[in-house]
Amino acid sequence: MPRDYTLHTPPRPTAPRIEYRAELNEQQHAAVTAPPGQTLVIAGAGSGKTHTLTYRVAWLLDNGVLPEQILLLTFTNKAAREMLERVGALVQADTSRLWGGTFHSIGNKLLRWNAERLGYRKGFSIMDREDQKDLLETVVANSGIDTKGIRFPKAEVLGEIFSLADNTCEPLDELLATRYPYFAELIDDITKLRGLYQEKKLETNCMDFDDLLTQPVRLLREHPDLLERYQRQFEFILVDEYQDTNRLQCEFIELLTGPDGNLMVVGDDAQSIYSWRGADVTNILNFHKHWPKARVFKIEVNYRSVPEVLSLANASIANNRAQIRKNLQAARPEKGMLPALVPLDSGSAQASFVAQRILELADEGMSYDEMAVLYRAHFHSMELQMELTSRGIPFQITSGLRFFEQAHIKDVAAFMKFALNRQDEVSFMRMVKLIPGVGGASANKLWNAWLKTEAARAEVMVGKFSDLLLPMPVPKKAREGWDQLAYTLDELIVDGKPATPPEMIRSIYEGVYQDYMRAKFKNADQREQDIEQLSNYSSRFTDPLEFLSQLSLLSGVDTGDKPAPEEQEKEAVTLTTAHQAKGLEWQAVFAIWVADGMFPHARAVEGSDQGLEEERRLFYVTVTRAKDELYLCYPVVNHQARDGDILMRPSRFISELPADLMEKWNVRGGW
Repeated sequence: MPRDYTLHTPPRPTAPRIEYRAELNEQQHAAVTAPPGQTLVIAGAGSGKTHTLTYRVAWLLDNGVLPEQILLLTFTNKAAREMLERVGALVQADTSRLWGGTFHSIGNKLLRWNAERLGYRKGFSIMDREDQKDLLETVVANSGIDTKGIRFPKAEVLGEIFSLADNTCEPLDELLATRYPYFAELIDDITKLRGLYQEKKLETNCMDFDDLLTQPVRLLREHPDLLERYQRQFEFILVDEYQDTNRLQCEFIELLTGPDGNLMVVGDDAQSIYSWRGADVTNILNFHKHWPKARVFKIEVNYRSVPEVLSLANASIANNRAQIRKNLQAARPEKGMLPALVPLDSGSAQASFVAQRILELADEGMSYDEMAVLYRAHFHSMELQMELTSRGIPFQITSGLRFFEQAHIKDVAAFMKFALNRQDEVSFMRMVKLIPGVGGASANKLWNAWLKTEAARAEVMVGKFSDLLLPMPVPKKAREGWDQLAYTLDELIVDGKPATPPEMIRSIYEGVYQDYMRAKFKNADQREQDIEQLSNYSSRFTDPLEFLSQLSLLSGVDTGDKPAPEEQEKEAVTLTTAHQAKGLEWQAVFAIWVADGMFPHARAVEGSDQGLEEERRLFYVTVTRAKDELYLCYPVVNHQARDGDILMRPSRFISELPADLMEKWNVRGGW
């Protein structure tokens, strides 16, 4: 029977000893000094998670563990770099020998030495998203699959589908059925393309981003000698943000750790909010089932927020059934203001309130940089962007392009512009290039043919677009899309009179754009919501020209050259989705559209307890971004272009809270 024997390395006499008890609170100290084995550290919002993980690495080095025996896995290279720099400052260790980085960067290291075992040659290339798209387009073109006459998923969407299947380890047919039901009938073709794509990557000695994890997992599965080697090398494995891991990442960790390895994962199940991109909250919730001997440490002292904000956060997340129970405690002793519950008459009143309150806080001395507006979906920010622009309040958007700069908004506007101005070449070209089979040369020919028609020169459109467009020579594979475009344009101008803006947008979306969007964009659902919001906004206008003019004016503010560096350094309010706010903090946070159906989002909770609980975790993340002041805002009436005025109820996440945790603000219009 083999005997275990451990080599002990004495501490370096020149290394400064850290006063761990003085620099860590009691909960952090217990986690940092945990004995070897498997350990789960639940670190609540604002509790010093990075601080704890950094000191754990320092503790290991201080106790004789060699740098090359430590593997630190993070979700960003920046996080790994910052932690290793802090460790180096603490113990003066050679952190260059410590293995630290993202899952994919560590996977790349393993592949650089071992890829030949998988059939790749030395010096394989790593494709970026654009390279991947180009290679997929080649694979589709050479596949023999007939993609004409149907809205077949574009290369970018295929890449997203394959990526999700890889990272969730979910069968392709199940993935399509749940996430892309409109492509379910194409399962055989998509499965074939996935196989051809894998073959093409091997043939060209290329890997995509996901291969940097799928291939190392395969390497460790298929080659026991390598598995044993790396399990022996990595005596201690530490994982940051464990609640965000997907099934593939979890398997990578389990393989490297082995059944009896030393593993510490740090995370917060209450902040697991990325299931839509493959993260699996059960990895952290079921950690103890997979590692029955694991110790669990909770770090609950919050250094960020006033007690009033934390009381609301604790009460909210307590409603989730699937969780590891914790209770955030405020390190800050001072009393703050109660979170404000602010119902407003309408979406525009909500925008006015937020803008006015921002100006008041600025007058009181709060920096714009210390204010943020958070929302569930990017389109929720549209009215606020207009209001801030009109009041001259500087803002930066981290949730995407400014609303009116987005491609799908410009696409829809192009149809409307051409219908009203039939000499608008730019809009015509943008519009027709959406049709499969119409490229630059075809579009030019069609434009020249259009210019020869009487309608192109007429002040008022007489007759129907379809009578003029249908006879035009278009590429065979573009015929169906061209015909549909012509009939859609007929609905925009009837008897020489334009339809209303909401009617125009509905015809464009349902007639042409929905199918295009689903095949073209990987986030089609979000873009659909944007178009719906654009339609709602357009219902304020009876004249489509006035509506388009307003769109152009709003876009014109934002679409110039990039600001000079000195302008970029100016203070600005942050506008961002709750998802992208994770890990950030501000003195004052405004959460807008906190109404049922908006937050939680109706689609996210349909028939799914898991969906509702993730939405509540997202609300928890939103709330815990606030250091001093929190405003929960929602409009009582939401104007819809199709359904008229709809009464809104406060989010169920508000209704389920004790009333004494909030202060209701009654906002009235001024004179």
